[in-house]
Amino acid sequence: MSIRGNRRGLLLLRGVLGYVALSSFFYALTHLPLADATVIQYTNPVFTALLAVVLLGESLRRRDLGLALLSLAGVVLMTRPGFLFGGLDERLDPFAVAIALAGALFSAAAYVTVRRLGRTEDPVVIVFWFAMIATLASIPFTAADAVMPSPLEWLLLLAIGGVTQVGQVLMTRGLRAERAGRAMAVAYMQIVFAAVWGALFFAELPDAWGLAGALLIVLGTAGIARTAGTAR
Repeated sequence: MSIRGNRRGLLLLRGVLGYVALSSFFYALTHLPLADATVIQYTNPVFTALLAVVLLGESLRRRDLGLALLSLAGVVLMTRPGFLFGGLDERLDPFAVAIALAGALFSAAAYVTVRRLGRTEDPVVIVFWFAMIATLASIPFTAADAVMPSPLEWLLLLAIGGVTQVGQVLMTRGLRAERAGRAMAVAYMQIVFAAVWGALFFAELPDAWGLAGALLIVLGTAGIARTAGTAR
């Protein structure tokens, strides 16, 4: 396996798309309420399914789309964004909303690119290129206002980086093995796992809305996994 890859142009595109998507999400997090930014970001599995139909010629089953939307409804219940449930003191910044939507679209485009790359590239190569491009692109924005982490913070950053890379490799393997829309719909489980870690480590117990939302996400994801199994 050569870390240089076989399709360097497509690897570069995947890295750029992923970096823009991640930067857009971070911008949205700083300019929108957390719940609103989260719900907008989690529209990306639906966009992924639609782009995969157009760009990869993959089929889109109504059942899969319905289950993905069921999981998205679960995300809405868990986060209860102000633009749907009220409680906002002011209107959302339209520019920030547009950036958040762009981030979801760029995420979808990145996942479709990963799906295409999976035909010729090892997942480790794909993840390496993404990490390299994201690191290089971030340097100009961090060098001017750099903050030196403490030893403990270095350890935490290394742990976060390691776990993130493992997650990226596993996600890439999933996109190689399954249609893009179906594979990314499973990503809705992230918000359930986040709630579990919050309860275990920070005593952040979900309310009835959160439990109902988690149930919808689990049901939607289980349904997608079941249809994947029967399709084989």
